[in-house]
Amino acid sequence: MAGNKRDELLDLDIADLSHDGRGVARRDGKAVFVTGALPGERVRAKLVRKHRQFDEAAVVEVRTASPDRVEPRCPHFGVCGGCVLQHLAPAAQIAAKQHTLLENLARIGQVEPARILEPLAGDPWGYRRRGRLSVKDVRKKERVLVGFRELDGRYVADLCECHVLDPAVGMRIPALAALIETLDARADVPQIEIAIGDRVAALVVRHLQALTDADVAKLVAFGEREGLAMLGQSGGPDTVRPLAGDTVELSFALPHHGIELVFEPLDFVQVNATMNERMIEHALALLEPGPGRRVLDLFCGLGNFTLPIARRGAETVGVEGDAGLIARARLNAQRNGLAVEYHAADLFQDQRDAPWARAPYDALLVDPPRAGAAEVLAYLPRRGTDRVVYVSCHPGSLARDAGILVREHGFTLAAAGVMDMFPHTAHVESIALFER
Repeated sequence: MAGNKRDELLDLDIADLSHDGRGVARRDGKAVFVTGALPGERVRAKLVRKHRQFDEAAVVEVRTASPDRVEPRCPHFGVCGGCVLQHLAPAAQIAAKQHTLLENLARIGQVEPARILEPLAGDPWGYRRRGRLSVKDVRKKERVLVGFRELDGRYVADLCECHVLDPAVGMRIPALAALIETLDARADVPQIEIAIGDRVAALVVRHLQALTDADVAKLVAFGEREGLAMLGQSGGPDTVRPLAGDTVELSFALPHHGIELVFEPLDFVQVNATMNERMIEHALALLEPGPGRRVLDLFCGLGNFTLPIARRGAETVGVEGDAGLIARARLNAQRNGLAVEYHAADLFQDQRDAPWARAPYDALLVDPPRAGAAEVLAYLPRRGTDRVVYVSCHPGSLARDAGILVREHGFTLAAAGVMDMFPHTAHVESIALFER
């Protein structure tokens, strides 16, 4: 990294949007990533950091605004790192994400979808039912801060409200900070996990030292007053315990399928409940499961896709690396009266000799983490699988894996499109259909 000239001002024309939501300009042939700028704008920006390959800057003045620029709803926008696109109209956010998806498919995967799917979108506010708030006891300010990390990541944003979190938590952040300030363990609480089910909203308070009886009483009283289930976590995921002693059961329903899934507070569930339901409908329409079809769901988690697939009458097999999630998937299948064959297996290791991997399947659903599914696509899908639906949370890994499916397995990329699971962020969730 070269030296910094933090007071240098630049006049820049913004040509594009980066993968992390910053405007992209060119200066003397060098890329400049500009926080707060949008494509089509002319801005004056302050140089923040210089690197060999690119520079970083932040908007000081928008001289020519994009027609898609809107006033951010949140007063913390521009400081808090939880959202980076509130200044861009929702429809333009979706268009930018679609552009990112198609550009990745072409550049990385060297593939192009035969059909672009209509983007899926929902309410852009109050949608987050999962999240992690950082906590910092700032002695100089004699205050505890509760919030997401600031844009540069070094500090905790001092939030008074959050408009993307479920209001059950998003509008209670100052009360939560005030509560932590009263605890003996105020310096030993680094984070609070949010887990919201259909009937219960839970907070998991991570604590590095044992809580005193007085602290437990304060946390429990807060939960009772605010209508929140309060849990403590002293170590790994297996140390999560309800502070009031009562069992906390979190669940969410998929009403179109007559299914309810139970989950633990730290389990992975899709952040956006409304979009999750729409995504499942979308995936099943592409997958076309039904009686006489045998479907394999990889990275199946709690059964978010396997149970609706089974409800359609298909013979369904789910595989997931987290044994705890598989245990709860089996429980969810039992509770919903569905027969699903589940296996716990690390899909980033070679599983080609496992009985489930050698079995025949008509269709495959893949919903991997950001790293994608390259390891399992080395041996799956086998001959006889005519359809693959790939749900992706990272367009780069989807694009790489699309190239594998097309060039190594003989599929065509029949369709692809975005699903706006995370409005106001640069996160791109997408879905693709591959056919023989």
